[in-house]
Amino acid sequence: MPKVEIYTKMFCPYCTRAKKLLTDKGVAFEEYDITMGGAKRDEMLARANGGRTVPQVFIGDTHVGGSDDLAAMERQGKLDELLAA
Repeated sequence: MPKVEIYTKMFCPYCTRAKKLLTDKGVAFEEYDITMGGAKRDEMLARANGGRTVPQVFIGDTHVGGSDDLAAMERQGKLDELLAA
């Protein structure tokens, strides 16, 4: 399974929803809290092609996007394919 990374902020309901979806699927992920900004926020901006909203989800080298994008992939059956790669 490829490495799953998610950039989040405290008290973000979309972040909670994305993490719940991954957790419910039994997917381990590395979470980066960018509430206070810093180097990880700059890293997220570079990796997400300027995407400023959270969460930003990455599976391996693939930028999935935010919570809605992750949920859409799950509905379309594409998330399992990406996780199995």
